[in-house]
Amino acid sequence: MTIFYNIIAFLGGLAMFLYGMRVMGDGLKNSSGGAMREALARVTNKPYMGFILGMLVACIIQSSTATIVIAVGLVGAGFLTFHQSIGIVLGANVGTAITAQIIRLMDVSSGMDSPLYFFKADNLAPLALVIGITMIMFIKTSASKTAGSVACGFGILFMGLIYMSNVVSGFGESLSNLLTAFENNYFLGFLSGILVTGVVQSSSAVVGIIQSIASSVGVTFSAVFAVIIGVNIGDCVTTYLVSSIGAKPNQKRTAVVHIVYNVFAALLCFLIIFVGRTSGIIDDDWWNKVLNSGGVANIHGFFRLVPAVALLPLTGLFERITCSLVKEERIDDEDKNAIAALDALDERLFNTPALALEQVDRVVWEMSEIACHNFDAAVKQIYDYDPKRNQRIEARENLLDSMTDAANKYIVSLSPHVRLYRDTKRQNYTLKSLICYERIGDLAKNIANEVEELKSSGKEFSPTAMQELRIAFDAIYEILDITARAYRTKSSSLAAKVEPLEEVIDDLVEELNARHVYRMVNNLCDAFKGIQFQTILTNIEHISDKCSDIAVYILERDNNEIFGQEHSYIHELHINNDDEYKNNYNKKHDKYFKAIEAISMVSAPIDDDKDEDKDNGKSGKADMKDIKKVKTDSKVPSKSKEKSEKKTKEKSGNDNLVILI
Repeated sequence: MTIFYNIIAFLGGLAMFLYGMRVMGDGLKNSSGGAMREALARVTNKPYMGFILGMLVACIIQSSTATIVIAVGLVGAGFLTFHQSIGIVLGANVGTAITAQIIRLMDVSSGMDSPLYFFKADNLAPLALVIGITMIMFIKTSASKTAGSVACGFGILFMGLIYMSNVVSGFGESLSNLLTAFENNYFLGFLSGILVTGVVQSSSAVVGIIQSIASSVGVTFSAVFAVIIGVNIGDCVTTYLVSSIGAKPNQKRTAVVHIVYNVFAALLCFLIIFVGRTSGIIDDDWWNKVLNSGGVANIHGFFRLVPAVALLPLTGLFERITCSLVKEERIDDEDKNAIAALDALDERLFNTPALALEQVDRVVWEMSEIACHNFDAAVKQIYDYDPKRNQRIEARENLLDSMTDAANKYIVSLSPHVRLYRDTKRQNYTLKSLICYERIGDLAKNIANEVEELKSSGKEFSPTAMQELRIAFDAIYEILDITARAYRTKSSSLAAKVEPLEEVIDDLVEELNARHVYRMVNNLCDAFKGIQFQTILTNIEHISDKCSDIAVYILERDNNEIFGQEHSYIHELHINNDDEYKNNYNKKHDKYFKAIEAISMVSAPIDDDKDEDKDNGKSGKADMKDIKKVKTDSKVPSKSKEKSEKKTKEKSGNDNLVILI
C-alpha cells in the first residue's frame, strides 16, 4: 500500500505542477503582453542572447527544469517562438551547474548563509503564493489580478516540483548505492545517471548526492564521469514529461530540443573523454584521482559549459531535427488561407506602406471568414448540438486572437513609415476593423458558451423560441455577408445598407425580448431558459453593432467628413430620414417582422399548472394582444435625439482609436 500512496502523492504533485504552469501561462496571456513579447524577442532573436538569458535565470532559481518549463509556458502563451526558446534551453543547462558550485562550499543539508539560498524553490514557492494571493484578494485592480495569477501559477508550479521531490526523497540511500555501483561499467553508470535523475527530477539534487558521497568516502573520476553525463540526459527526460502533457507542438518542440541537444552534448563529452584518454591527456593519475565535492562540481560544470559553447552555433540543426521529430498539427483546410495571410505580413514591405496595408487587409478578410464560420457553428449548436464542435469553435477563437495580435503589431510597427494622409486613414480603419472582427468572434463564442450551459443543464428552448431565434440569426447572417462583401470590395453602396439592417436587428431583438418576457411571466418558459435566450439576443445585437462600425469605417474612405466623426455621422443618419436609408430600413423591416408574425405562439406551460390553467379557462396559448405590438407600418420609426445619442454612444467603441504618426 505504501507504493500505492506514493504513486498518488507523486501524481498529485504532477497535477499541481501542470496546473501551476497553466495558471501562469493564462496570466501571462492576460497581461500587457505586447511590451513583454517585444522585450523577449529582442533578447532571444540571437541564440547567444537567449543562451545568456537562460543561464542567468537557471543560476537564480537553480533549476534548469524550471527554467525550461517557464520557456515552454512562454512559448505556449505566444511570448516566444520555438526558435527563440532554443538559446534559453542551452543556457539553462549551463546555469543549473551553479548549484553544485554552491554545494561545494557548504554542507549538503545547509546553505542558509548563501545569498542565493533565497532563490531556492522551497523559499520562492510560498513567497510567490503569498504575493499572488495578496494581489488578487486585497489590491483588486485588473493589473494586480493578472500579476497575482502569474505569481500564484509560479508558486503552484514550484510546490508541485517540491512535492514530487519529497515523495522520492525517502529512497536516497538506495539511489546513492545505484549511482556508484558501476565503477567499471561506463554504459551502466551512464544509464544509472539517467534513471536516478528521472526519478528524483533534479540534476542538481543527483549531483548533490554524488558530492555528498565524495565528501564522505571519496569517488574516482572514472567512477562518476559517465554517471554525470547520464544525469544531464535524465534531467531533460524529466523536463519533457512534465512539459509535454497537453502541450501544443511548439511547446513540445521546446522540450524535445532539450533532449536533442543533450544527446549531442553527451556524445561530445564521451568523445572528449575518449580522445583525452587515448592521447594521454587524461593519464592514469587523473583517471583514478579521488574527487572531493569541489572536484565533482567542476566536472559537472565542465560537462555543462563546454558542450553548450561548442554546440551553440548548431542551434539551426537542432531546430530542424526537432521539427522533423515533432510534426505540426494538421491544419484545418479553412485555416490554411489565414495562416498564409499571416505569413505575408513581411516587414520588408514597410518601405511601401500601401502594399503593407494590403497584406493587413488580407488578414482582415480571413478574419471575417473565420468569425462568420464561428457564428455559424454557434448557431448549429442550438439546432444540432455536437460537443466536438465546441473544440473547433475554441480553435477558431484562438486563431482570431493570434491574427489580431500579429496584425495589430504589424500595423503599429508600420506607423513610422506612413507619410501620406490616405495611408493614415487606411491604417486607422484597418486596425479598427480587425478589432471589430475579433470582437465578433468573441460574441460568437459567447453564444456557443450559452448553448453549452443550456445543454449541460438538460434544458432546451421551446419550439417557438427556436423559430424566433432562427429569424434573428438569419438577419445576422445577412448583415455579416453584406459587411464582409463591402469590406472586400470597398463598396460604399454595400456599406450604406448595413446601418438600416442593424436598426432592424435592434428592433427585432427588442421585439423578441418582449415576447420571451411574456412567455416567462405566463409560465410558458422557465427563468433559466429565459436568461439564456436574452443573453443570446444581446450577443446578436452586439454583432450587428460591430458590423455597423465596420460599415462606417468603409464609408469614411470616400467621405472625409466622417473620418473622426463616426458618432455624429450615425446620429445624423438616424434622425434625418434619408430616403435611401428609409427605403433600406423598410424593406428589411417588412422581411423579418412578417416572418415573426407568421410564427404560431403555441407553447405549453412547463409545470403542473397546465391542468389548472385549463380549468381556469386558459389554453396555455399566448395572447398576442398582451405582447408589445409588432411594428408593421412602412414609416421608419421616429427616434428622439436622446435615444439616438444613447445608441451611437453604445456603438463604435473603437471609433476614437487614431494612430498618431
